[in-house]
Amino acid sequence: MSAPVFRRVLLKLSGEALMGEQNFGIDPAITTQLAHEIHEIHQLGVQTGVVIGGGNLFRGLAGSARGMDRATADYMGMLATVINALALQDALEHAQVPTRVATAIEMRAVAEPFIRRRAVRHMEKGRVVVFAAGTGNPYFTTDTAAALRAMEMKADVILKGTKVDGVYTADPMLDPAATKYDDISYLQVLERGLKVMDATAISLCMDNKLPIIVFNLLTPGNLRRVIAGEPVGTKVRA
Repeated sequence: MSAPVFRRVLLKLSGEALMGEQNFGIDPAITTQLAHEIHEIHQLGVQTGVVIGGGNLFRGLAGSARGMDRATADYMGMLATVINALALQDALEHAQVPTRVATAIEMRAVAEPFIRRRAVRHMEKGRVVVFAAGTGNPYFTTDTAAALRAMEMKADVILKGTKVDGVYTADPMLDPAATKYDDISYLQVLERGLKVMDATAISLCMDNKLPIIVFNLLTPGNLRRVIAGEPVGTKVRA
């Protein structure tokens, strides 16, 4: 097995990734598969943080579009990410990976509050840290939370796990002529309106020269290949 090229990584998962073939909720088979993938890189000594979305349970923007107060809808979405984080923690601990959930909204009965130095210490001690409740603020997505936490943790890279194998010129599910980028700059992503992460997250990464690798997380072994430096997915950088 190749030596890892990254020492510390931030893995960004969408809530939808946990649904599997379902239309809603959490598929235990998917959380088990994700836990196995993370276990593989954990064994290589890679310090791992995870930011997880909540779109499989509740999406703030969708609630807002149906007439809810935007801030209230966003807080509900943050609570959905906590449910997902606890599900992933359970799967990781079944895979013998020590895990902590750190939430931006205090709820001490189920998770510890996010404190930057404590989270860094957990990672140094070999624990996976799952960051829940986004940034703790409405109007910010979990993409932005991932960029923020990656910077706070001094991660080497953001690994954006998706259902497609990289960044394409158009949605490959809808446009068979769409072609894949192996490498693309932050500015090109912004100028072409590519759906990698939202503009705030991309701008944060660009300002801090933090690379993003977009890859298909549902292909077994892909996470380990990315960590080993193999040409998997699309790299977004300066």
